Amino acid sequence: MASKEGKYNIKAISKMLGIQAGTLRAWERRYHIIEPVRNTAGHRLYSDEHVAILKWLIDKVNKGFTIGQAVDLFEKSYVTVEPTESMYENDYSIRLADDILGALLSFQENKANQLLNQAFSLFSIDKVTIDILGALLVKVGSKWENNEITVAHEHFVTSYLRTRIGMVFHGMPIDAFKPNVVCVCGPNETHELGLLIFTLFLRRKGFEVVYLGAGIPESDLEVVIREVEAELFFTSCTMEQNLDSTLKVIDELQTRFSHLIIGAGGSAFDSIGVEQKSTYQNNILGNTREDWEIWLKNNL
Repeated sequence: MASKEGKYNIKAISKMLGIQAGTLRAWERRYHIIEPVRNTAGHRLYSDEHVAILKWLIDKVNKGFTIGQAVDLFEKSYVTVEPTESMYENDYSIRLADDILGALLSFQENKANQLLNQAFSLFSIDKVTIDILGALLVKVGSKWENNEITVAHEHFVTSYLRTRIGMVFHGMPIDAFKPNVVCVCGPNETHELGLLIFTLFLRRKGFEVVYLGAGIPESDLEVVIREVEAELFFTSCTMEQNLDSTLKVIDELQTRFSHLIIGAGGSAFDSIGVEQKSTYQNNILGNTREDWEIWLKNNL
């Protein structure tokens, strides 16, 4: 626990933390994030607790946050003054995902927009799309599968997220030197948000992605793959009853396009049998951003 006893004057703090005294005074006046004690001569004295808070804020500012955003982030964290950055950010991103989901399940689109805009202002695009929207996606899928929400709820949330993700998707630059990609849901699959999140991950890396979504006949896939000269193909399967047909598509495309690198993800692959897992281990993407990074590194 950091000491609350005043022991450092403003000159010492300035030298210790590399912050101008004038900047520190301005932060105190505007945001009231810390209140140094005064000695008998009226001089500011800062405690170890103040130092911990200031270090946390300065670290955020150095990472691109404005001081206002950093203060807002700290005040919403409800943590001690010695948190690690990863613990804090993960905690608040989870809370934001819960709040956004709560708003959407109450059909409060405006509130969801406000919360999501706040997330984009505080965190990187990767963190929002993968960690916040990805977490939200998992919870929606779980609630739907457990009959905790109606089809209407699931469709509303899906439509909202598809629109917001699409807005981000189309504003990203493309690296012309990277291979073309086709993404499509497996046969009879209706849950496409997981694949859409992965598609966004690819676009952040500069890949030009043709996202087809759900309900595309296999014959049409072959046309698209040839038309765009795709070198990468990704598919997803969330429902176990669709797993065999999804694996069949992978096999047939691999036979027709020997050059094609194929990846597959989705919760249905968590239940894949030992023999099948051995056969398709090079195709299975995994469930996290770290898994995806490793897969791309190993296959490209």
